[in-house]
Amino acid sequence: MDVNRTKRNRMLGERIINGLESRNMEGFYAETKEGALKKALELIPEGSTVAWGGSMSIAEIGLKQAICEGNYKELNRDDALSREEKRKIELASYDADFYLSSANAISEDGVMVNVDGFANRVSAIAAGPRNVIMIVGMNKVVKDVENAVSRARNEAAPINAQRFDVDTPCSKKGACFDCKSPDCICCQIMITRFSKLPKRIKVILVNDDLGF
Repeated sequence: MDVNRTKRNRMLGERIINGLESRNMEGFYAETKEGALKKALELIPEGSTVAWGGSMSIAEIGLKQAICEGNYKELNRDDALSREEKRKIELASYDADFYLSSANAISEDGVMVNVDGFANRVSAIAAGPRNVIMIVGMNKVVKDVENAVSRARNEAAPINAQRFDVDTPCSKKGACFDCKSPDCICCQIMITRFSKLPKRIKVILVNDDLGF
């Protein structure tokens, strides 16, 4: 364990949580993936309807598996056998009790940035589900909004484009070219700077590298 980095992340996490709270959001800090999973499950009452978008982070801490194996009503688009069935699940997700996601980047003062292709994920974060839980590794923390947008477009997007094996300039070159490719996965860029509904968005920061 890198003691110095752990101490630094804890202190930085406190600053981010203060920033989130000033923006009508709720913040938590977990030292480990296991701690993040425990906190997330504490926030989700059994019997709740739970949905999620494409997120590596929620899978990496074991949250998707815990929901699927627990006493919850999951809306799992991964079970869809067709695009139309997936669309029905995505539409139903807007009425979920909890929506699980992550952020492509978060600034030190609590502003989150996400890029999306079909917008099902960013639109659900913005409105619809009664609660949103964001699992965010400390590897996604940057200084300010400008750097958050840059990270989302030049780090997260190229890696995800390569993961999805789509034909975009960023998947080939490793950086954003502001393309208009049919396969573009950053058609929408959403900046979450404030929550109109107090504590609707709950962010669990994790002292680990999660997602992209």
